[in-house]
Amino acid sequence: MLTGKKIAVYGAILSGLAVVLGAFGAHALKEVLTPERLETYKTAVSYLEWHALALLGVGILLAHTGERLFRLAAITLLLGMLFFSGSLFVLVGTDIGWLGAITPFGGVLFIASWMLVALGLHRGLKN
Repeated sequence: MLTGKKIAVYGAILSGLAVVLGAFGAHALKEVLTPERLETYKTAVSYLEWHALALLGVGILLAHTGERLFRLAAITLLLGMLFFSGSLFVLVGTDIGWLGAITPFGGVLFIASWMLVALGLHRGLKN
C-alpha cells in the first residue's frame, strides 16, 4: 500500500533522478542532440522535477491528514510522470515520433492530480 511516507520517499528519489537527468542532458547530450530534441529533453526533466516535488508534498500531506484523495493524487502524479516525461525521454532517445502522442495523456493525468490535491486540501485540512 502506498503510505504517505513511501510517497514522500518516492518524490525525493524522483527529484534526485531529475537532477541527474538534467545534468546528463546539459553535459553529455548537448553535443549529441539537435537543439529541438534537447529542448524536448529539458521539458521532460522540468516536468519530472516539478511533479516529483509535488509528489513529495502529497506524501507529507497524506501522512499528516490521512485524506485518501492524496493517495489517488500520488498515483496520478506517478502515472503522469511516466506518460509525460517518460514518453519524451524515450522519444528523444529513439526518435520514434508517434511517442509524442502519448505525452498529452500524461498532461491530463497531471491536471487530474492537481485537482485531486485541491480536493484533498479542501477535505483534509482544518480551517
